[in-house]
Amino acid sequence: MANMCFINIPSLFTMMYIISRLMSIVGAPREYWTRLLPHELQSLDLSHRLSFDEHFINLASTDFGNLVKSIPAAVLNPISIDDIVSLVRFSYNSPSTFAIAPRGHGHSIRGQAMAADGVVVDMRSLKGNADRIRVSASTEFGGWVDVGGEQLWIDVLHACLERGLAPKSWTDYLYLTVGGTLSNAGISGQTFLHGPQISNVLEMDVITGRGEMVTCNKHMNSDLFHAALGGLGQFGIITSARIALSAAPKRVKWVRMLYHDFFAFTRDQEHLISIKGLDYLEGSVMMDQSPANNWRSSFFSPSDHPRVTSLASKHGIIYCLEVAKYYNHPSIDNIDEEMELLFNGLEYASSFKFKKDVSYVDFLNRVRSGELELQKKGLWEVPHPWLNLFVPKSQISDFNSGVFEGILSKNSTNGPMLIYPMNKNKWDERTSAIIPDEEIFYTIGLLHSSGFDDWEYLEDKNKEILQYCVKAGIKVKQYLPHYKSKADWMNHFGLKWELFQTRKIKFDPKAILSPGQGIFN
Repeated sequence: MANMCFINIPSLFTMMYIISRLMSIVGAPREYWTRLLPHELQSLDLSHRLSFDEHFINLASTDFGNLVKSIPAAVLNPISIDDIVSLVRFSYNSPSTFAIAPRGHGHSIRGQAMAADGVVVDMRSLKGNADRIRVSASTEFGGWVDVGGEQLWIDVLHACLERGLAPKSWTDYLYLTVGGTLSNAGISGQTFLHGPQISNVLEMDVITGRGEMVTCNKHMNSDLFHAALGGLGQFGIITSARIALSAAPKRVKWVRMLYHDFFAFTRDQEHLISIKGLDYLEGSVMMDQSPANNWRSSFFSPSDHPRVTSLASKHGIIYCLEVAKYYNHPSIDNIDEEMELLFNGLEYASSFKFKKDVSYVDFLNRVRSGELELQKKGLWEVPHPWLNLFVPKSQISDFNSGVFEGILSKNSTNGPMLIYPMNKNKWDERTSAIIPDEEIFYTIGLLHSSGFDDWEYLEDKNKEILQYCVKAGIKVKQYLPHYKSKADWMNHFGLKWELFQTRKIKFDPKAILSPGQGIFN
């Protein structure tokens, strides 16, 4: 197998080296690239769909994180699933195997979609194929949608709404591919109620590292089914998935409440996820000098900005509880009354409750407008040194005092900071996803953006946070994990490591798939 190139850019010198390598290698003639792959590959029917074009190579050399550069030998633009099967099977059977990584919309942040000196499969090339989103209604439990792994969730939403249906669990951002989110978990404000997206999959088609196309579900080929869900692309390429649906609402009552007392904030969050009534719950942190709105949502009206920022300035740090309840037009008369009953006894700051009423589509697609604004300003495709963690409920107060009130309060931040609880019983422990061993745990999302010359500062802060957690004995688990050593990966998976490794040997014994994270390379 080709050597892996997983470069974490530590200095300006290293960045200059990478740029020079890209300029010299990406511009190299086709003959250079073909030497990196077995010569016999050119005899396959799909060889003319292997691109050595500088544009495609460059796109496949980085991802949304903009922290890692890893240059493939070629990019496959498949027109059918058979093209992908042929490629993987050829590598598996070749004396000189080469790495293969599927790439959806390129929103991984640490190289999951990269394959140094190998082949990146541009899954989006399949998007135009007919019948890649097929909705089936069912009077028994709502229905399901069979969808290609390359499809965007926003397109899945619109197709399902035509039948009055919708998936139950979402990510905050819908311009991600189905295969991409299912290989991680797929979390958002609905997770406390319906579990992550991987808990709502009925069946999948997966191409293993042996080049075998396998249909799997909880009862048939269940080991592969559970391995691939949350499996970071290590066991197979998800080419299609059957997602459970339910009746789609039309409207959303959307409410935010502000807190300056962290204990009241977490107590109220934990109370709300323990009762019935809400369809969505998230939380966030705002520091002094933070804008009232950020790219994830323009919830607060201009007239509210002074009050919100004044409260943050007064207390130095405040917390925002964000909830939503779905409804249809016949219930419009009593929706406010129903929500007020749910809010009875909550201890948010007096007079700091804000309401909006929006369509279901506008609510789910709320991040898109922020993305478009950043794109106009050239601020979307910048480094994103994100840190995503799961923190046990029993240690969330220690995390708050050490990180939000400590490490991050002393430094300016640029990006949303999320904090909200989830219920462990909504996750299937048989999947590859890793969560803390407590019935309630919190997700932390430090979604920072930076310039190309100052992202290392934020990376250092991320390291400081992780070091603090180790010293304080806070048993965090990374979501969208990133480690540099096998020992760290073993520690991350804990008791699941042996199973994870056994599954790798079974489904991808030559470690062909998704080498970018360096788990088995």
